[in-house]
Amino acid sequence: MSLDNYFQVVNIEIEDKKLENLKILHLSDLHINKKTSEKKILELVDFCNNLEFDFCVITGDIIDTKVKFIKKQLEILNFLKKEVFYISGNHDLFYGLEDLKKELTNFIFMDNKTLKINYKNEIIHLAGLPDRFSKFFKIKREEKKIKEFLQNSPSIFISHQPKDYKIALNSNLFLCGHTHGGQIYPFHYLVRLVQPFLAGLFYKNKTAIYVNKGFGTWGVDFRFKANAEISLLKLITKSVE
Repeated sequence: MSLDNYFQVVNIEIEDKKLENLKILHLSDLHINKKTSEKKILELVDFCNNLEFDFCVITGDIIDTKVKFIKKQLEILNFLKKEVFYISGNHDLFYGLEDLKKELTNFIFMDNKTLKINYKNEIIHLAGLPDRFSKFFKIKREEKKIKEFLQNSPSIFISHQPKDYKIALNSNLFLCGHTHGGQIYPFHYLVRLVQPFLAGLFYKNKTAIYVNKGFGTWGVDFRFKANAEISLLKLITKSVE
């Protein structure tokens, strides 16, 4: 299937005019495993590099096997153009986050990190948190630090699971994944029992929330009523009624 079938442009309304026309390439849940061909990752990178965006975020679960089995696929990922910011997902933690970080040499790791990004002579505040499963790997989530940083405006928060949306409520934008949009209907309903949002765009107070359905699959290589997703997010100023 052509990657054009997975691609979508999403217009997101925000209040801060400093973010006007910012374009973010949002990828999530690649779930690269032993069966993921180098050709598939090369096609993904080539497709994304033909898009116009300011930077890219990957919201977790890049890998779904030990890194030693997929080094060539991860090397290809490094050729994504522009800056790429990423955070851990539960699968990254399980299969080896430290090994993953060693391979993603051109990426910027954002677990418990804060950054100031220059965009059209304005400062964007970007922050990320480790996945909620990090406590099982003795990795602390510095939620207080991140919350305080996100009070700066404009700000963007990235994390793996939609459950973290409450941390984002001081920010302009929260990007996440994890759900796969349910992956196979009717499992959508089960996902909604444990996650506040399934897929797509939502608004809470001044914060826009976007849940990416992911590019890869988990468990079985099959989707039904939850297509794989490559999203280009375009930020537009919220209209005043």
